[in-house]
Amino acid sequence: MKQAGFFDVEERLARLSGLGDQLEAFSRTVDFEVFRPELDKALAYSDGSKGGRPPFDPVLMFKILVIQTLNNLSDERTEYLINDRLSFMRFLGLGLSDRVPDARTVWLFRERLTQAGAIGGLFNRFDATLRNAGYLPMSGQILDATLVAAPKQRNTNAEKADLREGRIPQDWQDKPSKLSHKDRHARWTLKFTKAKRQEDGSIPATDLAIPFFGYKSHISIDRKFRLIRKWKTTDAAASDGARLREGLLDKSNTASTVWADTAYRSKANEDFMEKQGFVSKVHRKKPHLKPMPRHIQRSNAGKSVIRSRVEHVFADQKSQTGLFVRTVGITRATMRVGLANIVYNMRRFLLLERINAAA
Repeated sequence: MKQAGFFDVEERLARLSGLGDQLEAFSRTVDFEVFRPELDKALAYSDGSKGGRPPFDPVLMFKILVIQTLNNLSDERTEYLINDRLSFMRFLGLGLSDRVPDARTVWLFRERLTQAGAIGGLFNRFDATLRNAGYLPMSGQILDATLVAAPKQRNTNAEKADLREGRIPQDWQDKPSKLSHKDRHARWTLKFTKAKRQEDGSIPATDLAIPFFGYKSHISIDRKFRLIRKWKTTDAAASDGARLREGLLDKSNTASTVWADTAYRSKANEDFMEKQGFVSKVHRKKPHLKPMPRHIQRSNAGKSVIRSRVEHVFADQKSQTGLFVRTVGITRATMRVGLANIVYNMRRFLLLERINAAA
């Protein structure tokens, strides 16, 4: 077998470019150096005066997290594929003879960012890039939430009661290794879905309620560009509506209109939006034990045309990047969801730039 040479590798990379390498498009469009100040601040590496092997470049490591998020990879699978794929190496600026971070190094880097609470600052850094490129929050905003699955916990009723009260079960305190694998922040909830049509053509009178365990991703997108502008992560049982008053509304949007489904309709939210200068386009609820008035039906239908755009964001995150929480605890779940939101905005940025270039 002929040994691969420099020009053979270049030819293969040129072919990958011709086939549409998404990571190459990322490199052309996204300036990853904008993340360096936030990464340096969070990591707080020493100056190397005490010796030891120097750490990998923070921007390179952050790009590895982007690869992970794009492809829904574990740390071990990430290490293998960086060594295996030329497209990954080119994106990271690595040559065939360069040292590749192992799975443990990737975990430690992400963990350090997680414990430093860096994901909010990293998200804001890229949001500033979007604004500088002309993609300002415009035409109002749309709020919604989606469930994000996490590995299910097998707990006793007594353990569940302790967790609901914010206590650590006594048995877990005596077993640190067990405690480290128990997610004390994720919660069970019911996921309602429309019942399917039966074989005889009839539709059951009640919807299906499916038990679900994990977290919830709350986002606010701008109507014009459909970019995520505000976000928050909670346990799966948290109320959607209450999050509206916890920083999900973007005051920098050029329009004051807010769209959301009936979960966000409450007197507290309506009063809050009015006081903050927002105009509510939140869906109205059906009156209790009464038919929905025709004019409210028409109003809700018109709002749905706009509000449904936020569903495309969740569909993209789950179908394209397989949004799922593999880790334990709300802090790590927030990191996972935050990375997914940054990567979604990057992919959306690429699309918007292509549209502008073709116009």
